[in-house]
Formats: sequence, C-alpha cells, structure tokens
Amino acid sequence: MDEEMRRKILALLGEHRIMTVATLRPDGWPQATTVGYVNEGLALYFLCSPDSQKARNLARDDRVSLTIDHDTPDLMAITGLSMAGHAQAVDDPAEVDRILRQLPLKYPDVNSSPMPMPRPDQVRLFRVTPLVISVLDYSKGFGHADLVIC
Repeated sequence: MDEEMRRKILALLGEHRIMTVATLRPDGWPQATTVGYVNEGLALYFLCSPDSQKARNLARDDRVSLTIDHDTPDLMAITGLSMAGHAQAVDDPAEVDRILRQLPLKYPDVNSSPMPMPRPDQVRLFRVTPLVISVLDYSKGFGHADLVIC
C-alpha cells in the first residue's frame, strides 16, 4: 500500500465513529450489526457483550466484513471503506485499558461529563486486523473503489 492511500484510509477512519460489522452465524448466514469503534493505525477495535451473538459468532469463526461510511444527499459524494479481516478477542489487560480510554475521545459531544464506560469484565473487546480494504470514492466515478491488500 502506498503512503497516499494509507493516509486516505486513516483520514476516513478518523472522520467516522461507527461501522457495520458482519460475522457468520452458525447457520452460515451473515449477521450485520452497527458498533462504535476506535482505531490504532489500520487496526480497528470494537466492544460487545460477552454473551452477544456477535461474540459467539467470532468465537467460532473470526472472519469479518465491515463498512464505514456516512449518509450524504449527493450520490456522487459517497466515500467510505469496506474491509475483510479477522477479529480477535483482546485478552491483554493493558491493551483493553488503553482502548477503553480511547473510546470516549471519539464521542466528545456526548455531554460535558465523562462517558460512562463499562468495566473490562462487562464487555468483550475485539481487534480487527484487515486483510483487504476497498476505499470507496464515487467522486472518481459511480461505484469507484480502490482495492488495497494489507
């Protein structure tokens, strides 16, 4: 991946706060859900309940697909990312603590008091490591996407 494309991907990750992540259910059907995220470089982190279907799906099969984008009234202004990768549960307490401290920074407009954060024992943190990234930019043409192999 060239440096210009890396900067574009990181800029898009920084502009957004939510993503739709798809996991695989036991019956083989994908399950897509919307979650908040933070990123460190190209690694994306999200939380879910340890008892959620998403966590159970990932315990069985760590493959995910996800999208990050925004709503726009101008069809030709669509930009965003689509990724395929692996989501691994994060068990290192220092990494969990570091990410939990970053999450409220993505939502500074929630209110003036600190965002109530769950305790590490109340959530499951996952790190998504992308394998393939599609960078969507319709300003370059309808449906235009640059494919990046990580």
